[in-house]
Amino acid sequence: MAKSTRDIKRRIKSIRGTMKITSAMELVSSAKLVKARERLIRTRPYYYTVHRNFKETYSALNKTDHPLLIEREAHSSLYIVISDDRGLAGGYNNNIVRLVEDEIQKAGNRAELILIGYKAIDYFEKEKYKIVDKFTGITEEPDFKDAETIAYRALDLYENNWVDEINVAFTRFINNMHQEPSIVRILPAEASVPASNGKQLIEFEPSPEAVLDYLIPKYVSSSIYGALVEASCSEQAARTNAMGIATENAKEMIEELIITYNRARQTAITTEITEIVSGTEVLNI
Repeated sequence: MAKSTRDIKRRIKSIRGTMKITSAMELVSSAKLVKARERLIRTRPYYYTVHRNFKETYSALNKTDHPLLIEREAHSSLYIVISDDRGLAGGYNNNIVRLVEDEIQKAGNRAELILIGYKAIDYFEKEKYKIVDKFTGITEEPDFKDAETIAYRALDLYENNWVDEINVAFTRFINNMHQEPSIVRILPAEASVPASNGKQLIEFEPSPEAVLDYLIPKYVSSSIYGALVEASCSEQAARTNAMGIATENAKEMIEELIITYNRARQTAITTEITEIVSGTEVLNI
């Protein structure tokens, strides 16, 4: 019985050590979440404006034969998959890779992947998917230059007809408790719905094609950057929640083990008293 109490005490000590780690990680992730939300609040108006301007410009054109906007029959799809580098974020990574895998199987065409984050890289490399590029170390604090690098790589594949559409898979931040895995098609782009009074008369200088040549890379870069920022915020929220749950579970386990320890200790004491009483009775006989 003494050995049993020693084992329980050792386990309580081990869980308390783990609880300190999860509690510290929860605090760190919570602080990072505050910064990530501030970045998201600053960034959302920017890429919403770029998207709106691009789609309004596209809608204002009576006709365009721009090669990046022509609808194609999708034989090959590019997926830019955003995961994280460190894990310990509950179902954050699993949800996004499963969504992408289900979408690939549903579409049934050839899939090529640009992977962001070690977790997506590790998963899709094991599954033998075609990976055209990999990026790490940018998920927690994304920079617009990172988005531009990824965008230029994706546009190169699209312009050279290696892929027929560009999709970005990321986790959209709803609130601290809710994050939603999403897949958004970037190209070919869809024009916004025109107003009921007809299209506005807009003049383009030097030409509609030149305007689109400038806007399309900005549109793709801002779409990817927006997804990176959303994913960064979702990652910290998911990790904060996961570490909070882990800490609470550790507390419950310690409470249960303390009860078990006290019962085992009480049983050991009772057994020792019984043995002493029995020995005394034998001596008195």
